[in-house]
Amino acid sequence: MTAGAGGTDQEEPSHEVLGRAAEAFGLLAAPARLHIVWLLARGEKDVSGLAEQVGGALPAVSQHLSKLKLAGLVRSRREGRRQVYYVDDPGVVAVVRLMIGQLTEQEREQGARPLRRLRGTGA
Repeated sequence: MTAGAGGTDQEEPSHEVLGRAAEAFGLLAAPARLHIVWLLARGEKDVSGLAEQVGGALPAVSQHLSKLKLAGLVRSRREGRRQVYYVDDPGVVAVVRLMIGQLTEQEREQGARPLRRLRGTGA
């Protein structure tokens, strides 16, 4: 066991768990998809409402939603003729809110600063 956040003991994650986490973070690396998840973390929306708020074309937003849905990051349900999307995982909501909140606070305090890239990591 290794010490985790807050000093609690956590089991070392398996390669499968790390792989799934990396895939989820990879999907959220696209600003439009991250914006969509952030919006859905605040409440349910249909594709046209998301497209309007994200500022993207309806087909592009629809494609982003399909990818997020396949990855299990968002879900949908039918409401009459429209499909309503939502985030059903409190963990995903917490991670997105934490990251966006931290960066927003830093921007307020210090002004917009680009993230430093790590050499040799592709990040």
